Amino acid sequence: MIWTIVAGLSLAIWLVLIFARHGFWLARERDTRDVPADPVHWPDVVAVVPARDEADVIARSIGSLAAQDYPGRFHIILMDDSSSDGTADIARALGSDRVELVRGLPLAPGWTGKLWAISQGIERAGTAPTWLWLTDADIDHAPDTLRTLVARGEAGGLTLVSLMARLRCDSIAERMLIPAFVFFFQLLYPFGLVNRAGGIGGAAGGCMLVRREALEAAGGIAAIRDALIDDCTLGALLKRQGRIWLGLTDRSRSIRPYDGFGAVAAMISRSAYAQLRYSPLLLAGTLLGLALVYAAPPLLALFGQGFARFAGIAAWALMAIAFQPMLAFYRRSPLWGVALPLIAAFYAGCTLLSAWQHMRGRGGMWKGRAQAAAGR
Repeated sequence: MIWTIVAGLSLAIWLVLIFARHGFWLARERDTRDVPADPVHWPDVVAVVPARDEADVIARSIGSLAAQDYPGRFHIILMDDSSSDGTADIARALGSDRVELVRGLPLAPGWTGKLWAISQGIERAGTAPTWLWLTDADIDHAPDTLRTLVARGEAGGLTLVSLMARLRCDSIAERMLIPAFVFFFQLLYPFGLVNRAGGIGGAAGGCMLVRREALEAAGGIAAIRDALIDDCTLGALLKRQGRIWLGLTDRSRSIRPYDGFGAVAAMISRSAYAQLRYSPLLLAGTLLGLALVYAAPPLLALFGQGFARFAGIAAWALMAIAFQPMLAFYRRSPLWGVALPLIAAFYAGCTLLSAWQHMRGRGGMWKGRAQAAAGR
């Protein structure tokens, strides 16, 4: 009887996810769809790029910003966050008039390193720009990226336009785990719901165009100073000021490599426990939920009997089908859909690792900094 109940619950959950979760799995929200017309006037934009020990990627990322074909006034502030690997020298060698290199102050108490660097860059930008382009130091942008971001923001009167940058997907670890990373992100923050008036807030930190006045009205970056999941926290903050938009893109690409499973695990575990608000109860519930949603279907399909086996097969098929649009976006084999339970098990392990790191005082580790709030 217990296995029949488990099977029924698992199948019911997947039916709800497929048909009543705002089509999260369809990957319909793209920056190439419903492209608005160019605005009559191109407003001023300042890009703020926090960088800490990014020597291997900074030339390509800053070079792509400097090469933007934006018709309006556009300036780039590169905030060097105590780099020790020559990041600043490499950026300076580009010799672009658009790029201003600023040496950041030592990390202030109560701030994460990235947000502290961004706050200094925004202060440096002043009140002239209409838009602030917050982008990471490991993102390579196509030359028309800023034009499309501003056109969408101006046409929709938006407070935030964010693109989920296409992550690198070359190594075996990346091919197995990266499409699922975006799939799970969309499950938590369905883009259709984010983009709907009155929906939830969300954003992708690699590429965020923020209306400066809306950010100021919301309390500025200081309002989220200690957030590890800073992008979605900022998205929720700006959602209170007006409509926002989040979509997938090929226009902005992450060039940070995750060549091994350990590198991907470090990326996931850095913020997974923060997503659960550092709650042991939520951690236990999440692991139980992952087992019910992802582990139960293949186990029941292989070892169950009667209705339990049928429901297990159906749920496994539904999850494999739901994964197909994201696999297609990343040009990966559709057979990875069958392996989603195994991939989910890896993510469950990373979530446990994240909690363990937090308990050891090493939560939110990034470039030598443990940034998770110890008191939580």
